[in-house]
Amino acid sequence: MKTSRRDFLITGTLALGGAALLPGLGCKPQPKQAAVKKSGLTTAVQLYCVRDEMKADPLTTLTKLAEMGYTHVEHANYVDHKFYGWTPAEYKKVLDDLGLLMPSGHTVFGKNHWDDSKQDFSDDWKLLVDNAAFMGQQYVVSPWLDPTMYSDMDTLLKYMEVFNKCGEFCQKAGMRFGYHNHDFEFSHKIGEEMLFDLIMKNTDKDKVVLQLDTGNMYTAGALAKDLLAKYPGRYDNIHVKDMIKKAGEEGFESTILGKGVLPIREITDMARDQGTTLFVIEQESYQGLAPLDCMKEDLAVMKSWGY
Repeated sequence: MKTSRRDFLITGTLALGGAALLPGLGCKPQPKQAAVKKSGLTTAVQLYCVRDEMKADPLTTLTKLAEMGYTHVEHANYVDHKFYGWTPAEYKKVLDDLGLLMPSGHTVFGKNHWDDSKQDFSDDWKLLVDNAAFMGQQYVVSPWLDPTMYSDMDTLLKYMEVFNKCGEFCQKAGMRFGYHNHDFEFSHKIGEEMLFDLIMKNTDKDKVVLQLDTGNMYTAGALAKDLLAKYPGRYDNIHVKDMIKKAGEEGFESTILGKGVLPIREITDMARDQGTTLFVIEQESYQGLAPLDCMKEDLAVMKSWGY
């Protein structure tokens, strides 16, 4: 059964807690130096793209991505204070040996990570931020907003202020806090205002990065170009995702970059011109192709565009 990104998040796979995945620690690969682009732009891959492969054999999967030419990854699994079943020290060594850097990571910030009585973050969240800093991350990104956190205007405003506090907390550790959109932010309104607009208006641009997902919003009728124009300079870290109509059914799904309906290169260029420096490839559907083969083609497309 195909698992959607939304189901993956709702069931808590990305949240703190739950059973960790057990990787196989194979032969140590030969270290190599991660490439640095002269342009100052970074292309990464969101490891959710190869979620099944990472679950089955994370070391082999990361090795294959490095061999394709990827130099940066974004994690999508932090459970029981481990990344894909590895302790931070173990995971950092794996990435170092492969010449991979991890500038960004996804972990859901939930209500349980803020203690109202103490007006402080939970110990779990504090440890997550410490571990992210240890890994060399530049961004700690929450890829979900639980509906109970925007049930009414007062509740939303409370948690947007907590987001600002989280931004301050991450800044002290040398990082930035970010929020990654799906589609509901563009279909849900509180009063007459769209949820995404409320998030943008009530988070401090100096404290909270919006990791714009160019594809997710499309399913709710929103266009990335419009959001880039409306809130310029808020997205120094974006998800590059193209969309295609689902075969034989309603709706859209992600596809190889440049093969979908979005003006994806125009969007990435527009973001680049506004100051975006980190471009994270994310493809969650594959139209019958192997996910790793799609990742290879996605990277080739980004390189052909100068990223």
